[in-house]
Amino acid sequence: MISWFQQSVVDTGRLRLFCFFVSFIAAFLFIRASVRMIRAQVRWWPGNVTPGGVHVHHVVFGVVFMCVGGVGGLAVQDTRSGWAAAAAALLGVGVALVLDEFALVLRLQDVYWSEQGRLSVEVVFIAAALCGLALLGWVPLGATPSSGAGRSRFEAFAAVAIALAINLSFTVICLLKGKIWCGVIGIYIGLLAFIGAIRLARPGSPWARRRYPDGSRKLTKAIAREKRYGQWADRFRTRIQDAVGGRPDQAGDRRRSLVLRVAVQEFVDVYVVDAGEGAGRQGGQDVGVRPRRGPGHPLPPFGQGQRGALAAFAVRAV
Repeated sequence: MISWFQQSVVDTGRLRLFCFFVSFIAAFLFIRASVRMIRAQVRWWPGNVTPGGVHVHHVVFGVVFMCVGGVGGLAVQDTRSGWAAAAAALLGVGVALVLDEFALVLRLQDVYWSEQGRLSVEVVFIAAALCGLALLGWVPLGATPSSGAGRSRFEAFAAVAIALAINLSFTVICLLKGKIWCGVIGIYIGLLAFIGAIRLARPGSPWARRRYPDGSRKLTKAIAREKRYGQWADRFRTRIQDAVGGRPDQAGDRRRSLVLRVAVQEFVDVYVVDAGEGAGRQGGQDVGVRPRRGPGHPLPPFGQGQRGALAAFAVRAV
């Protein structure tokens, strides 16, 4: 085992990448286990960090670890030393903590246990796959130092540039067609990106919206393929995400639905539409809507923009 590690990791210059990858996976699994125990209200497990009543998310600690590990890695000269490995490991911990709350940072809302929070787990899976392929020796976009061996400097540069352009174009097309994993893994495996680029796009992708008109043969075939394979793949991926990261909490969705129902009920209770009176008005004016409650009601009278009044009730219901 030691000889394998020396030959496959240290001698190939992948010590820092190996430490980063191991610490990244370990930190992600640890923080997910931690938040799941906090969610389950396990008594013997420490709860959230809330100094002064402020909930400090672990993305804050991740940013600090990234800064210390990144700067420390730049300061270390010997890439095979223990300090270099420690800095890379600390950087991996920080990246794991940050990406675990990627959806929260993106939306600037605490959506950790909502359906939108699945994006964080997806991003972590993608980052782990890319780092794992790099650790195995795969080179992004097929560009290797030996690509221009035996050629002049200009020919070598042109060969690498053409290879990068072709592979990158296939990757971008995959992403536009909604095939995220084909595009991401295709960064390392060009054949996979090529296959994803020439096949039909997923129905809801930007490519399909712009290039597949309604009722077209391609759109019909894409929808049929999505029902046959895409939905099954999404369910499988969702089960894996739930097994690793925990199932999202549906209570938030139920609460939003309850808030909306309360808002609509108050809207109907406070304001009433007089259909007979409104029928006699000309178009472009407010239909006969008048407040049922007295002038002392805290909300402004319902005039232009019914959405504003409904939104005000929703705010009150929250």
